[in-house]
Amino acid sequence: MKENYIVCNCMQVSYSNIAEALEGHNKLEDVLELFKVVQEVTHCSTGCGGCHDKVLDVISEIMMA
Repeated sequence: MKENYIVCNCMQVSYSNIAEALEGHNKLEDVLELFKVVQEVTHCSTGCGGCHDKVLDVISEIMMA
């Protein structure tokens, strides 16, 4: 059920939405650069910003897998 976990409540971005935004990135590069990519695709962390750290954690987890 991790895929359905909502990471950003403001924009209703799920774990799987972030994973989809990262498709094509084969390795953990600069997490902040990958965050920008995810933010452009999903608009996460553009509302209240409270999910910023959670989004970074999810990016790291996905890219390290």
